Amino acid sequence: MPEDCLPRERLEVVGEKALSNQELLAILLRTGSKNTNVMEVASKFLNYFNHLYELKNATLTEMMETKGIGRIKAIELRAAIEFGYRIQQSTQLKLGKVSSSYQIAQNLIYELQDFQQEHLVCLYLNTKNEVIKQETVFKGSLNQSVAHPREIFRSAVKCSAARLILAHNHPSGNPTPSESDIHFTQRMQECGKMMGIEVLDHIIIGEQVYISMREENFFAAD
Repeated sequence: MPEDCLPRERLEVVGEKALSNQELLAILLRTGSKNTNVMEVASKFLNYFNHLYELKNATLTEMMETKGIGRIKAIELRAAIEFGYRIQQSTQLKLGKVSSSYQIAQNLIYELQDFQQEHLVCLYLNTKNEVIKQETVFKGSLNQSVAHPREIFRSAVKCSAARLILAHNHPSGNPTPSESDIHFTQRMQECGKMMGIEVLDHIIIGEQVYISMREENFFAAD
């Protein structure tokens, strides 16, 4: 087959959702048999079963009925099917529900107050204000060349966040927002509005103290 028609190459270019069942199966099988290429083996295998659902409970023996599917390939397919089933049954990780900026700040004071370098942490929330991911996004001063909204919202989209909360520490111990903090927060708000992902707050952690930029009216009016 021409290289641009090979399943692996097509997946890289157009993504897995654009591939046919035959192409996805060919990627899992990796190789065909002595006289049959992998796409043909994948086609024969799929034709053996009336519906994809039948594969859910197909035995190793049934899978090996197709020429080109040996014991190892059958075992690998059974493992892939089971792994996919477990992913489907899994639920999104939740790290607790956010009720207030005070609650978030008390948790983060312990984590961030002793760092000698600024750490920007982002908490990604679902529609129920449950934290589904916490990530240290940057280390260093919050200037636009380092802390770029693009990276923060990329993670938000990846985990399907509806809202987010920013937090970072001031190694000086004084949580008063700097001009850079204010500009960065307002830029994040603007990006959030365009993305449809609300920025709920930006919390600055000092030495046993904090400032909520929303509560202190540093946020632009909604």
